[in-house]
Amino acid sequence: MAGTKSPKCPVCGNAAVEKWMPFCSAGCKDRDLLQWLGNGYKIPGQAVSPDELAEHLTGDSGRNGEV
Repeated sequence: MAGTKSPKCPVCGNAAVEKWMPFCSAGCKDRDLLQWLGNGYKIPGQAVSPDELAEHLTGDSGRNGEV
């Protein structure tokens, strides 16, 4: 399979290792998890208040249970 590129680790850019896919090591895998747990990854958008979130999660938004 000449010409195929091996996947790269999304954290450091080194070649990914099958055991840790898509990462190259346990360290990069753990670093990625810590980013998720520490809110390091965010999706841009308008902030939602805790009250609005609770309304959405309980379905009390006044729309007859529509989501």
